[in-house]
Amino acid sequence: MKPRPGEIPGAEGPVRDLLWRLARQPAGWVGLVLVGCAILGAGLAPWLAPHPPAEIHLDAQLAPPTADHPLGADFFGRDIASRLLYGGRATLAVAGTAVALAASVGTAIGLVAAISGRWLGQLWVGLIDLLLAFPALLLALVVVALLGPGPRAQAVAVGVAGIPLYARLTRSVALTLRQMLFVDAARALGAGPWHILRHHLLPGVVTPLLALITVNTGTAILSVAALGFLGLGSAPPQAEWGLMLFEGRQYLAVAPWASLAPGLAITLTVLGVTLLGDALTP
Repeated sequence: MKPRPGEIPGAEGPVRDLLWRLARQPAGWVGLVLVGCAILGAGLAPWLAPHPPAEIHLDAQLAPPTADHPLGADFFGRDIASRLLYGGRATLAVAGTAVALAASVGTAIGLVAAISGRWLGQLWVGLIDLLLAFPALLLALVVVALLGPGPRAQAVAVGVAGIPLYARLTRSVALTLRQMLFVDAARALGAGPWHILRHHLLPGVVTPLLALITVNTGTAILSVAALGFLGLGSAPPQAEWGLMLFEGRQYLAVAPWASLAPGLAITLTVLGVTLLGDALTP
């Protein structure tokens, strides 16, 4: 079979479908560029940063952007561009870990709920609905209060808050797939529930899950930044976007660049993830 126009040869299944949708959405490419820049900047921070992120220059306190400090300096004279790059590493790493935790656990719960019996299935649904009743940020704050502040607690908190979304989506898609003829045929040939789950239900939920992951990543970045702003993430002098916003908030009148840089980084990254998610959503 010849590939469709714009289709990448060799890409099959869910990956092919995602690439095909991305090729038809110009905004998706904008999102891909924004997300790619954020990831590259964070990954190449040791080579791109003009100064160590915690290096103090007392003669450059609240200095405006210059050749030596491209984005200015904060109250302690630390280079904002360097802290922005290293802060991206912390924020994106925590958000990525949280999304991975939420997607893996939520998918497992959703699949188990879909193949469980009537009584057990309703119990899983009740648990999912109970978690969805709590605002995500409030649930994350409860988890951080139990585990204590820090990047690990941030990742677990944001991940736990996102589990119900993946569980509900997975269960909904899996229940629809259970009514398909190919599942009935596999059951008639003697396939057990776990065989059907692994070989028929799980592949069918991959595409909607990937779309949800892209959208949910933006929410995770905002939640991680919010926890950092509240002082529940990395401790100073470590760099983190939310913490940078908190540190620069009281100097808005005299040094707006101290908050503008991390604020724009968060905004553009979340915008990029959102555009990419919209392009990949069926």
